[in-house]
Amino acid sequence: MAKAGLIRPAFAFRGVRMQWPRAPAVARAACLWDRKAAAMSAPGPFKSNAAAFFGGVKSAWTSVFFLVLMGTYIGIGALAHDFGLSSWWLALSTLLVWAAPAQVILVSALGTGAASVEVAIAVGLSAIRLFPMVVALLPLLRGPGTRLRELLLPTHFTSVSMWVESLRLLPGMPRVRRVAFCNGLSVGYMGTAATFGFVGYYLAAGLPPLFAGTLLFLTPMSFLISTANNCRQMVDRLALVLGLMLGPLLTYWHVGLDLMWTGIVGGSLAYGVHRLRQAAA
Repeated sequence: MAKAGLIRPAFAFRGVRMQWPRAPAVARAACLWDRKAAAMSAPGPFKSNAAAFFGGVKSAWTSVFFLVLMGTYIGIGALAHDFGLSSWWLALSTLLVWAAPAQVILVSALGTGAASVEVAIAVGLSAIRLFPMVVALLPLLRGPGTRLRELLLPTHFTSVSMWVESLRLLPGMPRVRRVAFCNGLSVGYMGTAATFGFVGYYLAAGLPPLFAGTLLFLTPMSFLISTANNCRQMVDRLALVLGLMLGPLLTYWHVGLDLMWTGIVGGSLAYGVHRLRQAAA
């Protein structure tokens, strides 16, 4: 066990254990996150798919991501208002795109008069990051009798918030109820996003630009904290640390598609170290 105030060991090569002190602000944020996660009740046994669906909605509304989406979409609503887009256009884009970073790209690009083809390419490239999440989630949902059409909605619904909570909650649930629960979880999150998008849109006149921008920053920070909190193996922690190191460097060097290259290089290096440790064990 690591001492209080220290992050769990990130490397363990032949008995050598390395630890880094956790910054006080990060420690407080992680502590609050852990307390909130502990307070959320695990979904109980569901007798029907309808019960599992509404159990998913309840889990969404009692999750810490409810607060994150609330703040994020207030900021996106204010952004859409400033660029002259309608509130119903924003709600429809939330349902169809369902990815806050992609919506920010869509709103800002269309608002500045970019060509539709360029906007479509940019939004499509930003959505590539969701592909590995879908690949990781589908084996948890698919059962012996699961049909392809039953997986279409969860595939579209896959987002950072839904993916993190699904990986946490689905393993303890009967496989036959997982698709319905996942759909309910996503509908709860999507309804929250659409609702607070309207709130942000009509509050835009009273929101300072700096505050609206700060709200948009909630999504990446929540993903970072939840990912760090859910790391269980050395390879997970190493990939996270490498990503945090490589991301700013690639941005500073103005490398195109920096987020994609951060994931490819950092993840590949972490996996290579993991295989070397397995071979040496």
